[in-house]
Amino acid sequence: MGLADGANDGQAQPLPPASRDRAGSTRKKRSNTLPRCSGSIVCPWFVTDGYRNPPVVDEVTQQLSAKIVEIAQVRRRFGYRRIHDLLRPDFPGVNHKRVYRLYSQAQLAVRKRKKIRRAASECVPLTVPTRVNEVWSMDFVSDSLANGRRIKCLTVADDFSHECVDIAVDFGISGQYVTRLLDRAAMFRGYPAAVRTDNGPEFTCRAFIAWAQSHGVQHILIQPGRPMQNSYIESFNGKFRDECLNEHWFETLAQARTAIAAWRQDYNEVRPHSSLGRIPPAEFAQRHRNKNQPPPATGNEIK
Repeated sequence: MGLADGANDGQAQPLPPASRDRAGSTRKKRSNTLPRCSGSIVCPWFVTDGYRNPPVVDEVTQQLSAKIVEIAQVRRRFGYRRIHDLLRPDFPGVNHKRVYRLYSQAQLAVRKRKKIRRAASECVPLTVPTRVNEVWSMDFVSDSLANGRRIKCLTVADDFSHECVDIAVDFGISGQYVTRLLDRAAMFRGYPAAVRTDNGPEFTCRAFIAWAQSHGVQHILIQPGRPMQNSYIESFNGKFRDECLNEHWFETLAQARTAIAAWRQDYNEVRPHSSLGRIPPAEFAQRHRNKNQPPPATGNEIK
């Protein structure tokens, strides 16, 4: 025991692991308190000059940030991507990363709605249309007024151009009501080659079947309980509910019709569509019609 005591005389005793870690972290914090140029020389000018000139936001950035906030307040379900699409006419050449940075600085974000878990089922691929008026898809969306009375919305969309052909809003919609709506839409767009619907009574009644046969329109019925086979109109109905129905509180049927008609016009003519090259559906349809339109006859061809 005497030798062991003599060997440790005048030498520092090792610290326990916990104390050694605390001492190391303390030294590290003290060494990082002031910046150093090289070695142990402290740079005094860095302490004062580092934050002496804060960044100044230019006028264009201020206007861009104000416009982003303005659009986000009007279109609350639009993310920074769609806001960037709407900014391009007024701010040509603006980068989407710059829009995202200003969008985040303004603490703007689209709240994700909770999706309902559904049982896994077999997906049936849809045939991709190649022209306008090749296939129209139809379905119903229900909502209610402030007094609790239910209203029905019949949505009709073109599968190729993703245009909203029409949205009918009423307390009740029968098969004859549907045929009158389609005849009115055909006065301006022409009749479609086919319509795709579910097996609802409005689409399987005698009036609707007779209308389809009299106009030479093919009626495509999806399998019962398979809404994914009508995914074009299901996707549209999701946008319609998220951006229109969930954002309004309807007190009367007239108010609902006015608000839904305004949203439909905005959807067709202003709202950029991601699957159409980020342009509105009406512009995409017009470009396709002009491309497929035959050239005008020349003077030699006219007799």
